[in-house]
Parts: sequence; C-alpha cells; structure tokens
Amino acid sequence: MRFRGSRADARRLAQMGAAELRAFLSKCEPRELLMLDAAFEMWGDEGQFPPVSEGWRTWLMMAGRGYGKTRAGAEWVHNLSQGTPRRIALVSASIDEARSVMVEEVSGILSVARRERVKVIWEPSLKQLTWPRGTIAKLYSGDHGDGLRGPEHHFAWCDELAKWGDAESAWMNLQLGMRGSPRARVLVTTTPRPMALLRRLRADTKNVVTTGGKTMDNLSLPVAFIEAMVDAYGKTRVGRQELDGELIEDVEGSLWPRRLIEKCRFLRDRPSTGSVLPQDERFFGGRDCYDRVVVGVDPPVGVGEQCDACGIVGGPRRGQEYFVLADESVQGLSPEGWARAVAQAAERWSADRVVAEANNGGEMVRSCLVAAGATVRPKLVHASRGKVARAEPIALRFEAGKAWFVGTFPALEDELAGLSIGGHYEGPGRSPDRADAMVWAMTELAEGRRSIPGVRQL
Repeated sequence: MRFRGSRADARRLAQMGAAELRAFLSKCEPRELLMLDAAFEMWGDEGQFPPVSEGWRTWLMMAGRGYGKTRAGAEWVHNLSQGTPRRIALVSASIDEARSVMVEEVSGILSVARRERVKVIWEPSLKQLTWPRGTIAKLYSGDHGDGLRGPEHHFAWCDELAKWGDAESAWMNLQLGMRGSPRARVLVTTTPRPMALLRRLRADTKNVVTTGGKTMDNLSLPVAFIEAMVDAYGKTRVGRQELDGELIEDVEGSLWPRRLIEKCRFLRDRPSTGSVLPQDERFFGGRDCYDRVVVGVDPPVGVGEQCDACGIVGGPRRGQEYFVLADESVQGLSPEGWARAVAQAAERWSADRVVAEANNGGEMVRSCLVAAGATVRPKLVHASRGKVARAEPIALRFEAGKAWFVGTFPALEDELAGLSIGGHYEGPGRSPDRADAMVWAMTELAEGRRSIPGVRQL
C-alpha cells in the first residue's frame, strides 16, 4: 500500500492495528511520511481529539511524555483560528517554554500552520501570534499569575499545568478572564503530578472532560526508544507517572508516602539511592538465604468478581531486615480457588508459615488451605485492631531502613499509600487487602524473633 492522501487510504489506515500501522510507517517514503504527518486527523490517538460531548468548559489531556500532547494542542488552536477572529491565551510554566514548546517546537503551532500552508505572523517581542483571519494568540507564564489578571479570552491552551510555579493564582485569573464567549473553553495538556488543582479538575465531571494516553500510544515514536524507556522505568512510580500518564498522589498523613516507597525499593539491576542491601546473587538465591519466609493472607468476604481480593503477599526475613518479594493476590475465585493460590505461593517460596486472618470464616480458612494441599501449617490470627493500627509498626520498620520492596508492586503500593495515620483508607478498592496481607506476614516475622534465645527486645 502506498499512501496518497485519499479517503480510501484513510479508511485502510483506520482499520490497521498498532503493530500493522508501525510496520507500514517503517516502509513509507519521506514524501509519504510528510503527507501523513500533515493528516493528523487520520492517525491521531482518540485521546488527542476534542471531546464530542457538549457542555464542557475544560478539556484535561493528562498523558505520558511523548504521547503527542503538544501536537494535539497546536492542532486544536490552529483549527480554532480558521473561523471568526478570536483571542486565545497560550499559558506555559514560563514565557520561554511557551515560546520554545507551544509555538516553535517541531510539533508546535508554527509547524502545524506551515503544514496547512497558512501564514501565521509570529512576533516574539510582543509574545503574539496572528492568523490571516484575525485570530490572535498571546503567551503567558504560569509562574506569574498576575499576568493573566485583566485580559479576556475566548479560548486557552494551558501546557504542563503541573509545572506552573503560581498555578492556583494563574488558573484563577485565567478562568475569570474566560468571558469572551458563552462557549469559552480551555485545553490543559500535562504530564500528571500530585497537586490540588489537578485533583479538583479531575473531580469536576460536570465541567471537565479528561482524556489521556501512554507514551507507547504514539505511533510516530521509535520502537527502540519506547522499549528503552519501558525497560528502564516500566512499572516504577516514575514510569507510571511519566510514561503511562497516571496521577499518583499521596494521601494526607499516609503511612507509606510515595517517597518512602521509592526510598525502600531495591531492584535487582538498579538499587535505589541510599540502599544498603547487598548486590551479590546470594540475596536473590534460594530459601537458604533467609531466616524465615512467611506468606500473609487476607481472605475475601463473599464470592465472585464483586467481592474483595484475597491478599497474598510473601515476605522473608534475614537478620533484622524484612522484605516483600511477591504479591500474588487473586480476585473473583471461590474459597477453594484462592486457597489453592495460597498453597501454591507457599510452596513456590518454601514458606515455613502461612498467616491468615480468621475473622471472616474462622476454621474455613484452615480447612480450605488443607484441602488445597498446603503442606505448611497455617496460623490463624484474629484482628483485634483496625488495619491501619496493625500497619503502623510495620511502616516504622520501612522508615527505619529495616524493610524493603524487592521489585515493584503497583497494586500493593497503591493500597499502602492509601493507609493514613488516624485510621482512614483512601486507596483503590473498598479494602486494602494486599496491604493487610503484607502486614500480617511482616508482623509474624517480627513476632517470630521473640523466641530466639539470647535476644532481648526493648
């Protein structure tokens, strides 16, 4: 197939899967690539096009780096300029960034206008763009919110909102100036970062429509680049935020703030800064490397997809240090099914103890484990305190540098980050099942040390 820009070509491209489309692009000649690049509506990702719903005032495009946020914003602004004269605000973290990224970058407004053969007058000294039909776009800085006090606009494109130094003031002044039209609208393109303003925008489903995507969704990026980024940062907090476009935030008073989780992470090929763990292969060897291995279990209530997950987390101890080596939690299984998963985890890690919460089901937990073929004797524990109260002593071990995450466990980490001082849980799901299983395992590891002769705990 050769691309000639016809509607038939467009239909064929739309029917291609991502792998087929990448293969097609790799065989295109330079002239064809230029034609394709100009036809953004043919290959752009769904999250890069304006929402079709009515009534929205803000379009929040929160996505990974390299997704194509700049190109989408530039296309949106250029399309707005083709009608009646309008006033548009272009706001970035600084005037320099607004100029270099939003206007002059290869995916910026000037490049889009050139592809469309539209002559746009760019006056850097005035920080202003003027289209032939009279639309004017002016540059503003999100670091100086007062600069947006006064001017009126019909539309605005706000880039990298999460980087604005004076975000609250700049956003307020911009909103107060969006009175040039009853259909005034704002596009926000940003990589997510934990900030109150982004949280409020996401929560305002009446006026805000959120779209987004991942770095790997951009078909124009080299495959080698995507693979390198995934290898380096995949499944880490940085990768989930910068590549996948997830808004990962800390709950106020979190027992496991994200910075603590990253500080206590040890990756096999990339130790965390400040880690004191050994890097030799013995650390990742067999059962003989550890004093004890315990599998913690938080059994679910009910059966089916709507019930809570069965938390299954494996953790060993070596000396005074505790580790999280596996999160093998399951959901939607019958009691026999999740008990079988527990038994398999215990066998895989050569655990000497399975600790299961018995509050819900009591002896059923023990009988299910035995029926599932668990060779290790299960220990049933009764929760006399709340989940957060049980978790606090374990969180202190992480803070003291005596507990570590060996690898990345996104679902578990999200639950841990949602446990807050005071007893609240604000993480995903109704209950922190994975986190509770980890706490049970580490509590057993700590209690097991009390029986060691010659050791006195204060």
